[in-house]
Amino acid sequence: MLTPPTTEKRPIERVHHGDVYVDDYEWLRAKDDPAVIAHLHEENAYTKAKTEHLSILQEQLFEEIRARTKETDLSVPSREGDWWYYTRTVEGQQYGIHCRAPIAGPDDWEPPVLPEASEVTDAAPAAIPGEQVLLDDNLEAEGREYYALGSFDVTSDGSTMLYATDVEGDERYTIRLRAIDGSGREFDDVIEGTAAGAVFDPSGRYLFYATVDESWRPDTVWRHEVGTSASDDVSVFHEPDERFWLGVGVTRSRKFLMIEAGSNVTSETWLLDGEAPADEFTVVWPRKEGVEYDVEHVVAGGRDRLLVVHNDGAMNFELVSVAASDPQGPRRMLLPHDPATRIESVDAFRDFVAVEYRREGLPRVAIAKVPPSGLPATAPTEAGTPDDTLHELAFDEALFSVGVGGNPAWDQPMLRIGYSSFVTPSTVYDVVVATGERKLRKRQVVLGDYDATRYAQRREWAIADDGTRIPISLVYRHDLVDLGTPAPTLLYGYGSYEHAIDPAFGIPRLSLLDRGMIFAVAHVRGGGEMGRLWYEHGKRLEKRNTFTDFVAVARHLIDEDVTAPDRLVAQGGSAGGLLVGAVANLAPRYFSGFLAEVPFVDPLTSILDPSLPLTVIEWDEWGNPLDDAEVYAYMKSYSPYENVHENHYPPILAVTSLNDTRVLYVEPAKWVARLRDAGADPLLKTEMAAGHGGVSGRYSAWRERAFAYAWVIDRAKAHPTGE
Repeated sequence: MLTPPTTEKRPIERVHHGDVYVDDYEWLRAKDDPAVIAHLHEENAYTKAKTEHLSILQEQLFEEIRARTKETDLSVPSREGDWWYYTRTVEGQQYGIHCRAPIAGPDDWEPPVLPEASEVTDAAPAAIPGEQVLLDDNLEAEGREYYALGSFDVTSDGSTMLYATDVEGDERYTIRLRAIDGSGREFDDVIEGTAAGAVFDPSGRYLFYATVDESWRPDTVWRHEVGTSASDDVSVFHEPDERFWLGVGVTRSRKFLMIEAGSNVTSETWLLDGEAPADEFTVVWPRKEGVEYDVEHVVAGGRDRLLVVHNDGAMNFELVSVAASDPQGPRRMLLPHDPATRIESVDAFRDFVAVEYRREGLPRVAIAKVPPSGLPATAPTEAGTPDDTLHELAFDEALFSVGVGGNPAWDQPMLRIGYSSFVTPSTVYDVVVATGERKLRKRQVVLGDYDATRYAQRREWAIADDGTRIPISLVYRHDLVDLGTPAPTLLYGYGSYEHAIDPAFGIPRLSLLDRGMIFAVAHVRGGGEMGRLWYEHGKRLEKRNTFTDFVAVARHLIDEDVTAPDRLVAQGGSAGGLLVGAVANLAPRYFSGFLAEVPFVDPLTSILDPSLPLTVIEWDEWGNPLDDAEVYAYMKSYSPYENVHENHYPPILAVTSLNDTRVLYVEPAKWVARLRDAGADPLLKTEMAAGHGGVSGRYSAWRERAFAYAWVIDRAKAHPTGE
């Protein structure tokens, strides 16, 4: 099928603020219309035909990803209570297997590892002693095209677990309970239509979960008593404001249950004593428009305190401590506002705290002990063993990503962190707080001949139209790429929601680098790389900065002979797809192709309709064009769909999912139709059984990445075999 599908025009008028816009393709929104499904299948057939010449390369890329991946593997176990919890993968199986094994004793903080290959025999297979399989996702997914796990929790006594699954891709999960005391008994409790993130209360008698409204917004938190019917569940919190999402959890100390309500710019936290789960939640700080805060429980000087990271009068956030019994009372300053440092989060443990923040465009982690008398109140330093002052963890690489994770135990003596860079595979350390020692627990295995010294990473800076310096992170194989000679390049961007794209390792990317390609990230405004103001200057009525920053980065790379327009491909997904779509209209001459994944390319239509999923909550990010004529005109000026025009568009590949509830398939479907009207020849690939994150299962995901990268290699004129 080498003739592009013809999309029928069924014009409708959209009238707002005196502006009349005729939309020929809005009819594609009717997901249940057989004509729509037939059209999407036609688009898939056309895309398959147009990429048939890449099929061998696609298979080669898939095999390269698979050959470099240790398919039978084990996550680093995390201790909780009397058990080590971890996930295993097995060669040939799409999904993980969730397991646990008993600790050796109360002082056992050394996570178990699989025996060496030389120690494995038929009589002693590769397994951790005492292993108990809790949930095999492969069995749960059997016979289904899509599978995702949204909740997984175990009672404090280790006797019962809950798990919640989605088999459609629409992010609505069904909760089930299972005994893990050896009987494997399935409970009669079944709760349908929930959001992700259900948890047990500390006693294990109740579980708390959220449900979503018709716009897929988690709006109500419920209490369920184990062993009773879901019809008897009690609504404990309802959020009427459509801008706010709800989530429920338990503090690491198990002292409090917590409900968090948050919009894009405002948040509110409610607490409940874990020993009284049937009582009412009480607010920590009443919500205040534009103020965000996060809460952690800590015990200092024998008293319950709350650590609060907030931005009330502090653009880059600050850290304070308040009494848990009187959270709206006096605040003790721990880390004051710093215009050069964006405080992101705090994690509290029995004996220490860890703070995550950003400085100079990179993430940082610092640790301090909790002294018996109180809490530290000093800025981070980089020297010495952690004590009651914050000490930042230092790393040798100029570009890296680091973060706290996998730390469920309140009394653990170590802090687990994850570290990575463009050239260093994902690495897990346990930092011994008493001594500062870092224990290497695991470094991602890259099979084959991977040698980090064959690759280089660096940072450059582009100058935006208004003079702002825009950071760029690059990685390349230095023995193949001379940065003075234009090389095939993939330029990635996102730039929304204060989300930072930090330098991190990726096995699939090696297939690009080994073919002489450069991978670059444009850290444009709207993201979070350079602090809160970096985000503020790339949203609402300053959103165009995101797009012009990306163009400035492309222009810089071309002017510096890093690449050239005939070998530069742009990539972005979701809100990054909006970026790619806008840039395709603004500066197509700089690019040889655009890869748009689940792209938000019809934002104005979506944001104008409050009945659509997630619309109202997005008004804080983009503005409200329904009531504000200025916002309407501004969004219309950059919307990729409305601004398609007669132009020399390079090839465009749009990838979407039929069941995506965050960015609906109709947006790229309409966009592709408009592009064809303008003389372009775009491709649309729709996953018919997937959600916002794409297909489920690791092998399926590798094939999708191979498909996209084959197209990128072709458009960037990289050598298909890497020679």
